Amino acid sequence: MGRVVVEVMPKPEILDPQGKAVAGALPRLGFGQFTSVRQGKRFELEVEGDVTPEVLEAAAQAAATVLSNPVIEDVVRVADIEADAAATVTSTGTLA
Repeated sequence: MGRVVVEVMPKPEILDPQGKAVAGALPRLGFGQFTSVRQGKRFELEVEGDVTPEVLEAAAQAAATVLSNPVIEDVVRVADIEADAAATVTSTGTLA
Protein backbone atom coordinates (compact mmCIF):
# COMPACT_ATOMS: atom_id res chain seq x y z
CA MET A 1 0.00 0.00 0.00
CA GLY A 2 1.36 3.42 -0.95
CA ARG A 3 0.78 6.81 0.60
CA VAL A 4 0.83 10.28 -0.92
CA VAL A 5 1.22 13.43 1.13
CA VAL A 6 -0.45 16.68 0.04
CA GLU A 7 0.46 19.93 1.79
CA VAL A 8 -1.61 23.08 1.43
CA MET A 9 -0.67 26.52 2.77
CA PRO A 10 -2.44 29.87 2.83
CA LYS A 11 -1.35 32.17 0.03
CA PRO A 12 1.29 34.69 1.22
CA GLU A 13 -1.13 37.62 0.99
CA ILE A 14 -3.76 35.89 3.17
CA LEU A 15 -3.73 36.64 6.89
CA ASP A 16 -2.96 33.63 9.10
CA PRO A 17 -4.30 34.27 12.62
CA GLN A 18 -3.50 30.73 13.80
CA GLY A 19 0.09 31.09 12.62
CA LYS A 20 0.34 34.48 14.36
CA ALA A 21 -0.94 32.98 17.63
CA VAL A 22 1.59 30.15 17.45
CA ALA A 23 4.40 32.61 16.59
CA GLY A 24 3.48 34.65 19.68
CA ALA A 25 3.47 31.58 21.94
CA LEU A 26 6.76 30.05 20.80
CA PRO A 27 9.10 32.58 22.50
CA ARG A 28 7.15 32.25 25.76
CA LEU A 29 7.74 28.50 25.59
CA GLY A 30 11.49 28.82 25.01
CA PHE A 31 11.57 28.72 21.21
CA GLY A 32 12.75 32.25 20.46
CA GLN A 33 14.67 31.40 17.31
CA PHE A 34 11.51 31.32 15.16
CA THR A 35 10.41 34.68 13.75
CA SER A 36 7.14 33.73 12.04
CA VAL A 37 4.76 30.82 11.56
CA ARG A 38 2.31 29.92 8.79
CA GLN A 39 -0.14 27.13 9.53
CA GLY A 40 -1.37 24.92 6.74
CA LYS A 41 -3.00 21.56 6.12
CA ARG A 42 -1.52 18.12 5.48
CA PHE A 43 -3.42 15.25 3.87
CA GLU A 44 -2.21 11.65 3.61
CA LEU A 45 -3.86 9.67 0.83
CA GLU A 46 -3.51 5.87 0.76
CA VAL A 47 -3.59 3.90 -2.48
CA GLU A 48 -3.55 0.21 -3.31
CA GLY A 49 -0.17 -0.76 -4.69
CA ASP A 50 2.72 1.55 -5.42
CA VAL A 51 2.64 5.30 -5.86
CA THR A 52 3.09 5.85 -9.59
CA PRO A 53 3.38 9.08 -11.57
CA GLU A 54 -0.30 8.62 -12.50
CA VAL A 55 -1.26 8.39 -8.81
CA LEU A 56 0.75 11.53 -8.05
CA GLU A 57 -0.98 13.35 -10.91
CA ALA A 58 -4.42 12.29 -9.63
CA ALA A 59 -3.45 13.45 -6.13
CA ALA A 60 -2.31 16.80 -7.55
CA GLN A 61 -5.65 17.20 -9.34
CA ALA A 62 -7.56 16.29 -6.15
CA ALA A 63 -5.42 18.75 -4.20
CA ALA A 64 -6.15 21.56 -6.64
CA THR A 65 -9.89 20.92 -6.87
CA VAL A 66 -11.04 19.33 -3.61
CA LEU A 67 -8.39 19.50 -0.88
CA SER A 68 -7.61 23.20 -1.21
CA ASN A 69 -9.44 26.44 -1.77
CA PRO A 70 -7.54 27.94 -4.73
CA VAL A 71 -8.75 31.45 -3.88
CA ILE A 72 -6.84 31.56 -0.58
CA GLU A 73 -4.53 28.50 -0.59
CA ASP A 74 -1.64 27.08 -2.58
CA VAL A 75 -0.83 23.40 -2.94
CA VAL A 76 2.83 23.40 -1.96
CA ARG A 77 3.68 19.71 -2.15
CA VAL A 78 2.36 16.43 -3.52
CA ALA A 79 4.78 13.57 -2.90
CA ASP A 80 5.22 9.86 -2.28
CA ILE A 81 5.71 9.58 1.50
CA GLU A 82 8.12 6.66 1.18
CA ALA A 83 10.32 8.56 -1.28
CA ASP A 84 10.41 11.54 1.11
CA ALA A 85 11.17 9.45 4.22
CA ALA A 86 14.93 10.03 4.00
CA ALA A 87 14.48 13.77 4.56
CA THR A 88 11.89 13.53 7.33
CA VAL A 89 12.75 14.76 10.81
CA THR A 90 11.58 12.45 13.59
CA SER A 91 9.81 13.59 16.74
CA THR A 92 13.15 13.44 18.59
CA GLY A 93 14.60 16.04 16.22
CA THR A 94 16.91 13.68 14.37
CA LEU A 95 16.88 12.90 10.70
CA ALA A 96 15.17 9.62 9.85
